[in-house]
Amino acid sequence: MKKLFLQIITGILAIWLATRLVNGVEFTGPKQILLLAGAILGLLNFFIKPILKTVALPLRILSFGIFSLIINMGIIWVVDSLFNELRFTGIYPLFWTTVLVWGLSLILPIFLPLK
Repeated sequence: MKKLFLQIITGILAIWLATRLVNGVEFTGPKQILLLAGAILGLLNFFIKPILKTVALPLRILSFGIFSLIINMGIIWVVDSLFNELRFTGIYPLFWTTVLVWGLSLILPIFLPLK
C-alpha cells in the first residue's frame, strides 16, 4: 500500500515538475485535474508497468534495457491521451518527462521511506 502511495506521489510531482521545467509540456486546467493526471500516472506505473515489463522481457534483454524507456514513454503518452489539459509538443518533452519520472522514482523513496 505504501508503494502505491509513493507511486501516486511520484506521478503527481513528476507531472507538476515537467510543466514547470520541461519546454514543450503544457497544462491548461485546474489543479485538481493535474492531481488526477498524476494519480493516474502513478496507478499505471504501479499496476500496468510490471505487466508490460514482463511481457516485453525479451525485447528488454535484446536492447539491454533501453526498451524500458519506451514502455515508460508509452505510459506517459497514455496519460497525455486521457487528459486534454496536458499536452506534449513533441517526442523530446515526452522523453525528458520520462527521465524526470525515473529520477523522482529513484530519489523519492530516500526522502519518504517505506517503513
